[in-house]
Amino acid sequence: MSILKELELEIKNIVKKAGYEVDILAMEESNRKDLGEYQLNDAMQLAKTYHENPRSIAEKIKTELEKNPHFENINIAGPGFINISLSDEYIVEILNRMNQDIFSNIDKKEPKKVIIDYGGANVAKALHVGHLRSANIGEALKRLANLLGYKAIGDAHLGDYGRPLGLVIKEIKDMYPDLPFFNDNYQGDYKEVELPITNADLERIYPLASIKAKEDETYLEEAREITLKFQQKERGYYDIFKRIVEISKEDIKKTYDELNVYFEIWNGESDEMEYFEELQKKCEELNVLVDSEGAKIIEVATEEDKAPMPPLMFLKSNGSISYDTTDLVTILEREKTRKPDEIWYVVDDRQSLHFDQVFRASRKSKIVRDSTILEHVGFGTMNGKDGKPFKTRDGGVMKLKDLINLVYEETYKKITNESITEAEKPKIAKQVAIAALKYADLLPYRLTDYIFEVEKFSDLEGKTGPYLLYSTIRMKSLLKKSNETERKVSKLKGSIEKEIALTLLNLPVILNKSIDTKSLNEIAEYLYKLTSLYNKFYADNKIITEEDEELKLSWITLTDIVCKVNLLLLDALGIVVPDKM
Repeated sequence: MSILKELELEIKNIVKKAGYEVDILAMEESNRKDLGEYQLNDAMQLAKTYHENPRSIAEKIKTELEKNPHFENINIAGPGFINISLSDEYIVEILNRMNQDIFSNIDKKEPKKVIIDYGGANVAKALHVGHLRSANIGEALKRLANLLGYKAIGDAHLGDYGRPLGLVIKEIKDMYPDLPFFNDNYQGDYKEVELPITNADLERIYPLASIKAKEDETYLEEAREITLKFQQKERGYYDIFKRIVEISKEDIKKTYDELNVYFEIWNGESDEMEYFEELQKKCEELNVLVDSEGAKIIEVATEEDKAPMPPLMFLKSNGSISYDTTDLVTILEREKTRKPDEIWYVVDDRQSLHFDQVFRASRKSKIVRDSTILEHVGFGTMNGKDGKPFKTRDGGVMKLKDLINLVYEETYKKITNESITEAEKPKIAKQVAIAALKYADLLPYRLTDYIFEVEKFSDLEGKTGPYLLYSTIRMKSLLKKSNETERKVSKLKGSIEKEIALTLLNLPVILNKSIDTKSLNEIAEYLYKLTSLYNKFYADNKIITEEDEELKLSWITLTDIVCKVNLLLLDALGIVVPDKM
């Protein structure tokens, strides 16, 4: 139980002593700090329950509050709003508890297993800027969920089973028709066959094949046939398909590693297909499959729908499988092998219809337990200065690697600390660049489209990742210079210290809001608020040279607590703090 929860419980008991029972305390931060730091709004509701004057109820509660040394400045405003502040002595006690254990002010959730699907990278295609948000939001949600007591598992869920792979293999076949993979008479081991293709080749091949398919129906039809061949594990085609997947996966991992994004599960759609026959059998037994012009569909519309709801495509007319069905198969596999309590899909909000169809079909086919929660965690787009999705200068879709390099070039110019060697500079500049990207991406509410400006979000001032890094590194440097091995708060001097303490006390509210809304903007804003308050305190006080040793130690301890919270939350956002900057 967090310190804040304990405080609320303490006030509930005080209300009880005054003669009243409240289930949920109506306590909130006050907008009028001159009247009190917190406001209790229970008297009005209690007046309805107990049929008493709310002002009279507030007076009785005030009398009991005044007996408790934890509270001061207790007053009543209006018809019965009770304003209270925390005493300096109690603030000191709270800070020392946080100093002993920073996790003492975090509310743990009921344990549950959550699979978070936040990859979705397509094999043989370059990761582009559209993959940034799913990676950042998903990774941060996973870290936050684990911090709060869940067992959260990240799943890359690679797209490796659709027509794009058929197009790539078709183009490779045209380029290298003599490869043994395309020879029906080849009897050797395909693992020993050299494939003259790199990931850079794959990134070039897919756009080329895609253009050809649009212009040539014969080319497209052969790509469709190849897609069906590797889906049915036909010798040669399935083997080259697996090689392509491995080449692409290695490069995808490198990019995700740069973003501090890590998955516990690296399965692709193809890895789940061993469960397809079981899925089809379940659907047939329940009579949910409907023949439609040679294809098989699942009707998912209901009478309650206010807009048309198209059916889910289960099998295409040529027998190939759509990504609707691979998502269904994956749900079945997850239920059978991991039995999650919840599955969260961190995917662009424009895919909401798809997930509505998949979730309905999974319930209709009974492949998921009634208790399993399926949730689409959608998000908006990252846009350029023109307000449109981020593009290259020539108007093409920007690769994610190119965006990272663009920000890196900007942060590299701003690393001017003389203590940083030329050998150290690239690594630090890359860490700062990733922090700039991730913080800017997590700062807006997830469903909000936002504009990313490289210069703005790479700046050391303002609401940016580099600002948070620089400030946190300075805290760490101060703590190192202090040479204090023991930490203790024994006194406070000014109002800014108390404001920092109250902000620290509010941490569980922020964490709970973030996990409830599945958005990281609350944490991002909180980090900026806490850091800015501390920087104001730092500017106003000479901490290391303070002559009052008791006050000096209190200030160093306060610095340590803020630093620990910053490091904890930056790690939750997937942001690494360099040793220097």
